Amino acid sequence: MIVDDDDVIRRLMRVNLELEGFVVDEAADAEQCLSILRGARPDVLVVDVAMPGIDGITLTQMLRADPATAGIRILIVSALAQRDDVERGLQAGADAYLTKPFDPDAFVAQVRRLSRPADSTRGADPSSGASGHPRRRFATG
Repeated sequence: MIVDDDDVIRRLMRVNLELEGFVVDEAADAEQCLSILRGARPDVLVVDVAMPGIDGITLTQMLRADPATAGIRILIVSALAQRDDVERGLQAGADAYLTKPFDPDAFVAQVRRLSRPADSTRGADPSSGASGHPRRRFATG
């Protein structure tokens, strides 16, 4: 699932993932994401940080605190690119952090890596681009 308030960015991410065989859901903000998560369990969430209402860092913390969503892999994709920003995202519970603008191939590789079963990606080299399981459910927002 892609969670981003920017329609153009969501569409760009969606197209890149669908071309690689991913099933993609979208949410325009954290509230919509939480609503969708009541009925769906994506393998990966791609979350923007700067969104109106609940920001991506707070959303990540909320998801990690809830046992029903704690296991969902989270990739933060944000224009906030300072070391402190990245550390804040990872400390909130994100599995990976990618800065905007991003290379579409690097984005897809990160999602692939995260979409693999959790035990096989822990400790994996994030730059390896190892292939994942393309038909896995992916939520965007």
